[in-house]
Amino acid sequence: MKLIERYIFRQFAISFLFASLAFALLFTLIDMVDNLDEFFDRKTGIAVAVQYYLLTLPSTFQVTAPLSALLAAILTAGRLSASSELAAIRSAGVGQDQFMRPFLLGGVIICVFNLFNASVAEPAASGAKIALQRNVLKKTRPGVHESTNIHILEPDNSVVTIGSFDIAHSKALGVSIEKFDGPHLRSRTDGPAMVFDQSMKKWIMQHAVIRSFGNDPGTYTFRKSRDTLDLALSLQSLRELNVLPEEMNLVQHYRYVRGKTQAGFPALDRAKVKLHAKLAMPLASLVVILIGVSLASVKKRSGLAAEIAMALFIGFLFLGLQRTVATMGYNGVMAPWAAAWIPLLLFLGAAGILYRKASS
Repeated sequence: MKLIERYIFRQFAISFLFASLAFALLFTLIDMVDNLDEFFDRKTGIAVAVQYYLLTLPSTFQVTAPLSALLAAILTAGRLSASSELAAIRSAGVGQDQFMRPFLLGGVIICVFNLFNASVAEPAASGAKIALQRNVLKKTRPGVHESTNIHILEPDNSVVTIGSFDIAHSKALGVSIEKFDGPHLRSRTDGPAMVFDQSMKKWIMQHAVIRSFGNDPGTYTFRKSRDTLDLALSLQSLRELNVLPEEMNLVQHYRYVRGKTQAGFPALDRAKVKLHAKLAMPLASLVVILIGVSLASVKKRSGLAAEIAMALFIGFLFLGLQRTVATMGYNGVMAPWAAAWIPLLLFLGAAGILYRKASS
């Protein structure tokens, strides 16, 4: 890396770290205004409150990283342009591509860190934060399936109904399995409980009552036995009913979506959107850096305040678009992958146009 590139990279890194710290403090203060009274009401002490807000930092950084990267890019490139350093750099034969290199290097580092954060650090912190909310603040989590009255559609068109699930003993209680051939009910298996056999990787129903229905209306056979059930439903799928996607790392999230899809769980759009977002959001910082440098590398008469305002406008525009399109994906209006990637692709197109104008 050349001396001028190291200089630009250092200026960008300092600006990014300062912006990240400022946004983290701002978001923490906003949350404290709304929730700090709960800690005083529960008399938890300062240590618990500090632990809680430290656990919120990974999710805060995930949201604010594009804002910080955009602000750092605009401030660094704008300062070089306003002080005529950029003109001197270009007169020395440095083109837009070479000028962009230290910014892109910083963007790649941020993207790698964001990917690690979204895949590992943020889920772990979210799980610990939710546990703290449940055990200390006595808060329940919205959007979590209760382990009662579970209805699952199997790939072979069977419907599994579970009255309740005992997580500690890996036991499903009040189980009914109905097998259909088109619209016709062919058999029904009922039992007080079924237990997962780890050696066989099968569900075992000890006192199964099995009814098989014939082609003629009103004819059926009846028997009682110990039945080994061949179900796509896994023990892990049932255990994950009380786990939100935000608490899963990238591999767990992928297995969660795949297992729920195979087991016939409905309403998985939100989980699928969040899975794609864990891959799409880390790349946002790199895209907005392209936009910020391209905009700020053109010399303007506007001052620092105008550049900060422009960065905040573009950053919050991206976040607003991302949240709006994600909501459409949650509600099934568009495909989950599209809901996660469309905002990024739109801004990438805008970045390409602005970069070409800046180069010319």
